[in-house]
Amino acid sequence: STLPRRSEKSKLRFRVRAGKEGKEGEEGEDMALFRYLQSGGAARATPLCQQLALGSFNMSSWATCDPEAPYIGKVSNVVDGKWVEYASSREVIDPMNGATMAHVHEAAEKDLSGFVNCLNKCPKAGLHNPLKLPERYLMYGDVSLRVAESLKDPQIESFFTKLIMRVAPKSRAQALGEVQVTRKFFENFGGDNVRFLSKSFTAPGDYTGQRTEGLRWPFGPVALITPFNFPLEIPALQLMGALYMGNKPVLKVDSKVSIVMSEFLKLLNHCGMPLDDVLFVNCDGATMHSLLMKAKPQNTLFTGSQAVAELLAKDLNGKVKLEDAGFDWKIMGPDVPSSQEVNYIAWKADQDAYAFSGQKCSAQSILFMHENWYDKTTFIELIKERAARRNLKDLTIGPVLSVTNQEIQSHISNLLQLEKAEVLFGGNTLKEHSIPSCYGSFEPTAVFVPIESMLKDEESFKLVTKEIFGPFQIITKFSDDELPKVLEACERMSAHLTAALVSNDVLFRNKVLANTCNGTTYAGLRARTTGAPQNHWFGPAGDPRAAGIGTIEAIRSVWSCHREIIFDEGPIPESSPLTQS
Repeated sequence: STLPRRSEKSKLRFRVRAGKEGKEGEEGEDMALFRYLQSGGAARATPLCQQLALGSFNMSSWATCDPEAPYIGKVSNVVDGKWVEYASSREVIDPMNGATMAHVHEAAEKDLSGFVNCLNKCPKAGLHNPLKLPERYLMYGDVSLRVAESLKDPQIESFFTKLIMRVAPKSRAQALGEVQVTRKFFENFGGDNVRFLSKSFTAPGDYTGQRTEGLRWPFGPVALITPFNFPLEIPALQLMGALYMGNKPVLKVDSKVSIVMSEFLKLLNHCGMPLDDVLFVNCDGATMHSLLMKAKPQNTLFTGSQAVAELLAKDLNGKVKLEDAGFDWKIMGPDVPSSQEVNYIAWKADQDAYAFSGQKCSAQSILFMHENWYDKTTFIELIKERAARRNLKDLTIGPVLSVTNQEIQSHISNLLQLEKAEVLFGGNTLKEHSIPSCYGSFEPTAVFVPIESMLKDEESFKLVTKEIFGPFQIITKFSDDELPKVLEACERMSAHLTAALVSNDVLFRNKVLANTCNGTTYAGLRARTTGAPQNHWFGPAGDPRAAGIGTIEAIRSVWSCHREIIFDEGPIPESSPLTQS
């Protein structure tokens, strides 16, 4: 019912082919129709044909699953530009009820040769670079434009939103935000911005005929491994960064959610991305490790746990970029604003700690509250009240996909052994649900730990700063005299991803900012820890392996290296002494 009648479609295609409203060229009939409608033909078309102009006609051409069906579908792999299925098939269960909702064809050890051979065909100079096939920069600018237009289509936007909610249950607002950020990223790189990523610079030489040129150069064969929590945004943005710079990537997404990226690859291909530019592999961790050891990519981007990140860094001889664990702090300064602003900051703190059940690498892990906040406001009661409103019906709280209830409860019990530690709210499992026991189902929880207990010894500090990838946070308080202890805690943490400094006190703020190093730090009364939009760098600092995402600087840093070419063209002076030294 959403597609035009065959007669309407045929008439439009005839007009395109006849050259009356546009030209088909080598683009293919559907793309010619798309261009005709986008260029103004849609204004003269029937309502059904206007849907084509918005791109919804594409869905029947590429989408292969139904996010709302009990059984979504299956996921294949991409090798040599073809979708491939393997004998091994992993069952993916619905996190909300445990029913089988998809199957993923996973590659086994014996299936890796195709990936290795295909990746090794790519030279170190990449599929394109500033001196080779620069037309491909323009091609990816066009692809990005088409993808952005497609993601504006309400049907396609809703398709990916529902698919994300199905495999990684989060509220509609959270899932929709992920799709919209992805769309804005593609808008940013529609057109010439892809080639601007590889903008070079020159400097004069020492004499006539000599000059130097600095170029951004691809690595060639690369790999990227992404987690479950952002099934679309993280793999899509990092994949495109790799492709924009001329690399050939092999992509692995957590199999629990890889159907999202499987569908997105089909949209990319439909919008003009050559499928053989990408390898898409579904497999377990050990098999992926074997693939990396055999293929030896020139660079591997890993987003995930710190333990795996360090293993890969060692085994790949440092050829890695990492966006690993985030034990993220928020510090609330001595300046307490009006009650209205306090209410806003409490809302933001609840969002930072508990949106998507705390399953963000940027989630608020520890809250340092100045005593003016802790003792003189109702801030704790405000966030407790907000946390209590979260429920499974609207997925403002949901399954915890990487931590079990037993692990969370054990951690709380260990924390309560510290002197004067106490549960401020939460601390119990969710009730009346069908979430399978392999996943967590826990209330939003906060545990108070005095800063003295936290810093007492290395064992205590390690316990308090253990990342729990779920709806859990540590809260502590400090006085003016105890600010050095807060800064000591920040210094001793090993993960430096995001941070928030909630204060408009300039002197206080500058002191904290000057003595910390988190890569993405928000400062001011509206400061947050979460938020990875497309308009600023998101990534850790304090590590030469740190990876960013989304921006021009991030893409250049992660997916290209610097190459210098010194042109020395002459003329050679006739009177050169040619002195040997």
